[in-house]
Amino acid sequence: MMSLDGDDEITSVTEEDVPFLRDESVSPPPYTSVVVHEVPTTEGQNRNEEHLKHRLYISHFLSTWNSRTFEFAALLVVARLFQETLLPVSIYALFRAGSAICFAPFVGRYVDCGDRLKTVRFSIIGQRLAVFLWLTAVIPASIIAASQSSLHGGWDIAVSLLILVPFGCMEKLCSIMNLIAIERDWVVVIAENTQCELEVLNSQMRRIDLACKLLGPLSIALIDGFSPRLALLLIFITNLISVFIEYIAIAKVYQTIPALASCRPNTLSPPISPPTQTNNSLFSHSLTQLEHILQPLSFYTHHPAFLPSLALSLLYFTVLSFSGQMITYLLSVRDIKPNSPPTFSTTGIGLLRTLASTSEMLATWLAPAIMKRIGPTRTGLWAINWQTACAVGGISLFWFVSPTPLAAMGLVLGVILSRVGLWGFDLSVQIIIQEAVEAPHRGTFSSLETSLQNLFELLAYASTILFPLPSQFKFPVLLSGVAVVLSWALYVGYVRRMRGHLIHFSSCWEGKEGVRGRTIRMRELS
Repeated sequence: MMSLDGDDEITSVTEEDVPFLRDESVSPPPYTSVVVHEVPTTEGQNRNEEHLKHRLYISHFLSTWNSRTFEFAALLVVARLFQETLLPVSIYALFRAGSAICFAPFVGRYVDCGDRLKTVRFSIIGQRLAVFLWLTAVIPASIIAASQSSLHGGWDIAVSLLILVPFGCMEKLCSIMNLIAIERDWVVVIAENTQCELEVLNSQMRRIDLACKLLGPLSIALIDGFSPRLALLLIFITNLISVFIEYIAIAKVYQTIPALASCRPNTLSPPISPPTQTNNSLFSHSLTQLEHILQPLSFYTHHPAFLPSLALSLLYFTVLSFSGQMITYLLSVRDIKPNSPPTFSTTGIGLLRTLASTSEMLATWLAPAIMKRIGPTRTGLWAINWQTACAVGGISLFWFVSPTPLAAMGLVLGVILSRVGLWGFDLSVQIIIQEAVEAPHRGTFSSLETSLQNLFELLAYASTILFPLPSQFKFPVLLSGVAVVLSWALYVGYVRRMRGHLIHFSSCWEGKEGVRGRTIRMRELS
């Protein structure tokens, strides 16, 4: 460098200090090599991450598509076999939800402790095998259901469901395993080890879920209206082809992210004591097993994110969706005139479900935009307010308007409008939980939340078992409305506890920075 000494006398000047004194023909400037090598590396990394995301999305799309189409087709088959009562479809769905309640914690533990790639591949193979076996079992179940004259006292229903239920439960558990592994574990690891943002991955995965929920049942409903056998054949073909694509795509994702092969410590598991006479006793072993069950449950119920999680789970206690109970009811709705055709065809129900799914898809764009302005907590409050208002309005029309077709249309309208609030609330609570739950505990929290959601789903189907006739459907509808109001009350209590008030109009639209600034200050004070 040029140095100044005393009276600013220049003591030395070298070629290193003055670039134009160097011989340009000897070597290029040192920064040239940096430019040449960094740009391709960055572009190559971006391309690899894009390929990674595409493979992840393809695998998730195929898994979700096959699960949604099978679920809807199975409900249509059971509803068509027994059109006179809601009991069979309720029992079928009840057993599927019951299997999730009983075994989801074990599935979550297997996801946390097992090899990631083997776990996901096992879920893929298990889902497809369950679908193939279920489709095979439909043949004898249809024969038994058609011969009702030879079986009395409900034995035709019992035998048919005994054939179909085990494979339906198997598909449900494998679907839960794939969901927890990919959405709650793989996505987080990928975001931590790449430039992919977790929010972007979450939103895209949710849009895939909703797109499959929208288009999958619609395609099956349209094809089923033309030929039920063709719809089942299409499900068989898509499951057969997609299993190979999923199997390879998820392996490519695994190979791209070395961190997916790392071991995960189970922080909630108690330390293993050295074997002693006491530890080997049956009583001590039972206490240890009980501790394994109660410790994660205690962690879940005492977590700060428990209330919003409970509020969201409570919304699963509903017949206000285009699931088995409501589909069966709508298929039974007829005009007052004798021998009149059904008011709602399978194609019409598919179109109505499409409108509901479109409302849900709209929420995935509205909710993030609102969250940028007022944050996820207040967005969830506005969303649950909208859902409660629409649900209560639709239920009121259903109870007090006649004739029956008009009342049913009022209920359907309320359900469709409420889906915007439902999924806006779901997205808000998801972000609250992701920010609140510690990384090592996400699997445990998610599996227990899944069990709770399936418990309320089971209670919803139990309500139509208690009131199986279409004329009694108004009582499960009323119970669903009570669940929505309770969910609203729980979340209002959470917001009140976290913010000290519910609505602050003067700062509702301060913007993202104002909301986060107050949130940080609240955390510092607490």
